Amino acid sequence: MEQNKDIRRQMIIALHEIPGIGWFAIQKAVKHQFWNKQLWSIEDLLAIGLRRDQAQSAAERYAKQSWMTANGRAEEVARANAVEITPYDPDYPNLLREIAQPPWVIYAKGRLELLKRPAIAIVGTRVPTAYGRHSAAALAQELSSAGLTVVSGLARGIDSKAHEAALYEAGGTIAVLPTPIDKCYPPENLSLFHKIAEHGLLVSETPIGTPLHPGQFPQRNRIIAALSVGTVVVEGATKSGSLITAQHASDMSRELFAIPGPISSPKSEGPNELIKRGEAKLISGIHDIIDELKWLPAALEAYREADNSDNAKQKTEAAQLTLEESKLIAFLRDQPLSINELHELSAIPFGHLNALLLNLCIKRKIELQPGSIYIAL
Repeated sequence: MEQNKDIRRQMIIALHEIPGIGWFAIQKAVKHQFWNKQLWSIEDLLAIGLRRDQAQSAAERYAKQSWMTANGRAEEVARANAVEITPYDPDYPNLLREIAQPPWVIYAKGRLELLKRPAIAIVGTRVPTAYGRHSAAALAQELSSAGLTVVSGLARGIDSKAHEAALYEAGGTIAVLPTPIDKCYPPENLSLFHKIAEHGLLVSETPIGTPLHPGQFPQRNRIIAALSVGTVVVEGATKSGSLITAQHASDMSRELFAIPGPISSPKSEGPNELIKRGEAKLISGIHDIIDELKWLPAALEAYREADNSDNAKQKTEAAQLTLEESKLIAFLRDQPLSINELHELSAIPFGHLNALLLNLCIKRKIELQPGSIYIAL
């Protein structure tokens, strides 16, 4: 059964990463259990709606299987130190499952546990006023301090301010990218991009190697809304990207909030209009969001208790390890390494290092992979 799941997710990833293959074609492949076929014929693939060139590419890619690494990741994704998540993986967010046409594959890099936490999206204009910048940062910090994850799109302006304010607080932040997981857009946010990869979470629906095109921005906005129990619009014109995200949230029956602005400010036209039409609730802080989502405090308390339990368990496990063992595990949590690379990093003599690695394998803290590479468990 587990093997079938692995083959099924590999089939989904293979199809998703071929340009032009759409959601419904993959749905048909899943429905017809294409993963049970030893080989894909061109005729089979044409029958689920692929063009002949796509069918040829899919058949060749799936037949090789060499594009997958030993741990089930596509090579280019492994090189980016990211993972693919399909609806058949435990890390796939439950909120995504609720929407129409949930993504078949999302790419993620960073703290995967953030996908399980209650999240609020903060979106707005790329050229905010001082009022907008302050409002976004203050709300993001307040939300994250309370344990809510802040989701946004890594764009200039409001998105960046929200990420920066939430990043190092308890709830952290998720940046949903219009680009593949290994590319930053806009380029000036590269430093923030790397900080979020290390301390928060980067998410993308776009396969690596896909060039940037305008259609990826509405897709990004859809995922922002889908990952969040509510969306806050800070500033934005009536036809801005933030209003597109708001529309997605509304279509998904998610809560919609807006921070009001001066009636004379063009930047506040979008949120003010949402409030005026009764589509968004006027808010000034987290208390207004909790008034609307009364289940949030209990959910956040449950997450805090789980975090405390996990921390206590980790401390107990750490106490059972020697300093040298803990040091080796820390290296391997960053990336898989060979014994030679571990020797260079740790300066532990080879004989003693061999003994430590064997002991850690016995303790099930690390695992030796094909090619004499060690990974942390």
